[in-house]
Amino acid sequence: MQVIRDSILLRDKLMKFKLHKIFEQYEERPFKLLAYAEGETVLREGAEAEYLLYLVEGRVKATSSVETGKSLLLRFNHPLALIGDLELVRQIPIQSQITAVTECLFIALPFDYIYKKEMGNNAFLQDLLKHLSYKLETITTSSRVNLLASVENRLASFLLSISTPGNEFGTELQTGNTREIANLLGTTHRHLNRVIHDLTERGIIEKTRQTIRILNYEKLKKLSQGLRYE
Repeated sequence: MQVIRDSILLRDKLMKFKLHKIFEQYEERPFKLLAYAEGETVLREGAEAEYLLYLVEGRVKATSSVETGKSLLLRFNHPLALIGDLELVRQIPIQSQITAVTECLFIALPFDYIYKKEMGNNAFLQDLLKHLSYKLETITTSSRVNLLASVENRLASFLLSISTPGNEFGTELQTGNTREIANLLGTTHRHLNRVIHDLTERGIIEKTRQTIRILNYEKLKKLSQGLRYE
């Protein structure tokens, strides 16, 4: 993690995402710009939360550990996502592991400051409620995916969730370790490989050593049944 000391960049991000309307006289608030590298842990499950984080660049994934010691995928977040809202409201430890999928930039505001100065800010509280309700919706969806959908459905949802919007046909996705993906999707490595092989044979995707290339976006969307990890 790196602290970025750039007041102009901070102002530009506040303006771009209209946060200046929530935090009037934003110059008086102790905002920080925090940068994370790809693959870096942003928040560790079970640790104490210190900051409310607004994701303004990049993409992160949220996972939750299960009794087997593996991690289950909850969702992907992209700008403008709010991270730490549940922990702020309930004053509890961090509930899910947050990892940077790409290089990420956050606007951070300390919990201590929020408790002292922002709990009477109606615009802030309304925005907080909006993010919490959206998170409830996505958690409900991801639970439905993990419990009821087939591995084929889950993989299709996963691939669509990590693809880049607006760059659909022929998109190459860095998949990394397929064992890790199998764990995230709640299946076995062998079963996942069978599903990948089947989708490859049907011309929906193309698998290389480190990437999966989407060849037929429409068929993949149909397989996902409209579900997304986001």
